Amino acid sequence: MLNWSSAPLLRVALAFIAGIAAYLYLGQNWAGSAVPWAAGLVLAYGLLWLWSQRQAAPAATDAAGLLGLLAVAVLGFARIQGYTESRRADHLGRFAPRIEYYRAVVDEAPVVRANTFATTVRVQAVRVAGRWQAATGGIRISLPRHETNAAVPAPRYGEVWLVKGTPELSKGPANPGEFDYRRYLQYHQVYHSQFIHQGQYEVLGHAPLSALIAISQRAASVLDGVFRQYVKSPREYALGTALVLGFRDDIDAATKQAYANTGTTHIMAVSGLQVGLLFAALQLLLRHLPLGGSVLRRRLLTVGLGLGFIWSYAFLTGLSASVLRAAVMFSLVSVGQAFERQASIFNTLSAAAFGLLLYNPYLLCDVGFQLSFLAVLSIVYLQPRLVRWFDARNFILDRQRSWHSPARQRLTRWGAWLADATWQLTALSVAAQVATFPLGLYYFHQFPFSFLLSNLIAVPISSAAVYVGVVLLVAKGIAALLGLPLPAVAAPWLDWLPKIVGYVFQGFIWVFNEYIFLIGRLFPGAVVGGVHLNQTQTLLIFLLILVVCAFFATRRLAWVGTALALLTCYAGSRVAEAAEVAPLREFVVYSIPRRSVVGFWQGAAPEFVTTDSLPLSEIERTYRLKPSLILRRVRQPQYRVGWQGATVPARLVGAAVPADSTRRYPPAPVVLASWRGLRVAFVSGRLRRLPAAQAQFPAEVVVLRRNARVYADGLAAHFGPQARVVFDSSCKRWYIARQDSALRAAGFRTWDVNEQGAFVYSLVISR
Repeated sequence: MLNWSSAPLLRVALAFIAGIAAYLYLGQNWAGSAVPWAAGLVLAYGLLWLWSQRQAAPAATDAAGLLGLLAVAVLGFARIQGYTESRRADHLGRFAPRIEYYRAVVDEAPVVRANTFATTVRVQAVRVAGRWQAATGGIRISLPRHETNAAVPAPRYGEVWLVKGTPELSKGPANPGEFDYRRYLQYHQVYHSQFIHQGQYEVLGHAPLSALIAISQRAASVLDGVFRQYVKSPREYALGTALVLGFRDDIDAATKQAYANTGTTHIMAVSGLQVGLLFAALQLLLRHLPLGGSVLRRRLLTVGLGLGFIWSYAFLTGLSASVLRAAVMFSLVSVGQAFERQASIFNTLSAAAFGLLLYNPYLLCDVGFQLSFLAVLSIVYLQPRLVRWFDARNFILDRQRSWHSPARQRLTRWGAWLADATWQLTALSVAAQVATFPLGLYYFHQFPFSFLLSNLIAVPISSAAVYVGVVLLVAKGIAALLGLPLPAVAAPWLDWLPKIVGYVFQGFIWVFNEYIFLIGRLFPGAVVGGVHLNQTQTLLIFLLILVVCAFFATRRLAWVGTALALLTCYAGSRVAEAAEVAPLREFVVYSIPRRSVVGFWQGAAPEFVTTDSLPLSEIERTYRLKPSLILRRVRQPQYRVGWQGATVPARLVGAAVPADSTRRYPPAPVVLASWRGLRVAFVSGRLRRLPAAQAQFPAEVVVLRRNARVYADGLAAHFGPQARVVFDSSCKRWYIARQDSALRAAGFRTWDVNEQGAFVYSLVISR
């Protein structure tokens, strides 16, 4: 088991994390400040510690320690509370409804999407009622890549913009179970968003918030140009620049899915793997260099070169968050080695986590941060124990005999080395997966059982590719420096070395890609998907892992009882969820841009109908409907294109106007569907006014599609004045704005799925 006395900072880091979590789950609505409480507890701890030093009783020391941990927890609470921008008096949220213009600085490199650029700007000032005022806050900006047949320039980090318009609060999930992008933005101190056109903003100048980051991103862009120049294949270039520099914009969806299905997505992002590989290579190189001088001087020179190399690489990759995490961890390890401080690795990791969270407490909510530290902790603790279960090297060497030929003995030694390396890598992969698979199920709802086979070959190949990629950058740099004093005719000769290295690099990436796709083809069913865990269930699995580790470390049967209790709680939560979902009956109008899609839910058996008679694309199914399927553990959903073949009874109750039959998009007839006693009307065209005193087709819900031409009295005459009116995603904004006010004035209750998200009508089940 872990010796707490060898890692005192682990307790401090856990207490600090507990304080941050307390704010996230309990304290966000608290208007007061935690700073006085933290200061009081720190003072009380200091006094109690001084008093405990004069006492012989261990209880006094324990009490001081517990009070100290409580003080650290409250410090964590106060730190994240003070870091939260929305609590500031000058936050743009306090001006948002009245903002006419605002001045902001582009704070990150743009994300390139199919039709838009997306980036974040940091507000510096806003104009309200004709007056400029200082303000703070982040806004997520989206702008089209093309307007009026002309390309829109991509935003650049550090550009100062003058933007016209009022940003809106970021929207929550549009459909049940969908990814909460609003919360993701809030964890990055962004609470507002805006879609702007080229005529709505003007670039005033260039004044980056951080000159260091601006230079870093510029350097990373130059290095990316090197890969683009020497790696000709688009697929290999996309993965190569992601592997070495962390640029993932050019990786296609098929490649991303293949890596996700084989459990190797972590290789596509620059993180601790790349930093660790380069750090190990540098350590090996420095160990064999003839460095003169005293022992202390050699150590200081080694750590200086190591830190310089690590942070230079972090700088050249754009100072991304994942690289910074790894750089901090390896920097602490390097400094500890230089001064021969045999500190526990848990202490080093705790110091790194504490420092990073002190700098930005919202890193605790970052998936990469969670996965990185959990994987490293698990590898440090579990991998040596797994390796001791089987001595692969001696297992091979024991088969060697003295009468074997020298060639066979040499082959046996090579086989022993290969077996030991394979077993070491296998243990490492298993150890990393043990601690991270609960988060993988929670965030990504899948687990690839082929991860062991994938990583066994993919990690060595990708490691070699990283080294070759760095050599390519160095070769290009040397060629560029040598070409400065030489005439232009020498440039083609100097370019031969980068070309050769680039060809080798492309070959490594090609082999890497082909292997991953081969594993996916050979084991198509190795991915268990559609798994949903809530936060409580995820916590129970983590506790179960800790209890199992405690049992193997202590061999006490009490831990077995604890494990059984946790398994019982987990099974009970799953049964309770299934019992809660089974009787549900819901009608849902989904929010899918420019589409008309509804769902009829009977427990975990849904039927989806595209009322616009167009099939759903794979992207629409994956991002709009699949989250709710995972949430309710649906295995075989039914998809219907139009009402033909649907099990829900539907009939035409109106016909298109003959005069409109020559139009390109003539008004469709009114459709009335009846399901489990719920009557739903779908109106797509012009609805005639009726003089009837009572509703001819009574309905509880009326769905308006494709800007249907309706009037309040016509709706009441057809479907009754109590019908709930829903504007689906095929309706335009201008149409909804005009109709919504008129219908509300007539007493109708309305719902706009574009702004308010999916409309859910739950049926009451009589008992």
